[in-house]
Amino acid sequence: MQPIAWGDTMRLLMFQAKRFWWKSFSRTLESVEEIQVEDQMTDAVVVFMQVEAKDAAGGDDVFRKTLKNVKWLANKRDLKNVVLHSFTHLGGENAEPEFAAAFIGELADRLAATGYAVKVTPFGYFNEWELSVYGESLGKVWKEI
Repeated sequence: MQPIAWGDTMRLLMFQAKRFWWKSFSRTLESVEEIQVEDQMTDAVVVFMQVEAKDAAGGDDVFRKTLKNVKWLANKRDLKNVVLHSFTHLGGENAEPEFAAAFIGELADRLAATGYAVKVTPFGYFNEWELSVYGESLGKVWKEI
């Protein structure tokens, strides 16, 4: 396995949110099921994440660091709710959709197995959303893994 170049891997924009509301707007991937979703979560860590092509080569290390960062931010405010949102607008080269969806699904499963309530926004969709964020500096965190 080749080493991953810094800046070419997982990108996370995380928020400690008072409230996050989302609604599916339009499907962007033909391979995903046509659905209509409207949901919300309060007092949550909201993770906008871009799974990148090189993340597949990063193996367990990228996954482990992503999981650790989400839990770290949740624990700073004792939040037990997490929303995972695929957001391919953070730059870099996107991973294949199948890998990105599997990565996000596994992350959701691992968080749920450790006591977090987890929701995932519709993958392969543009979504409407409203976000209310706490004001402290840790209310908004950017990470490249």
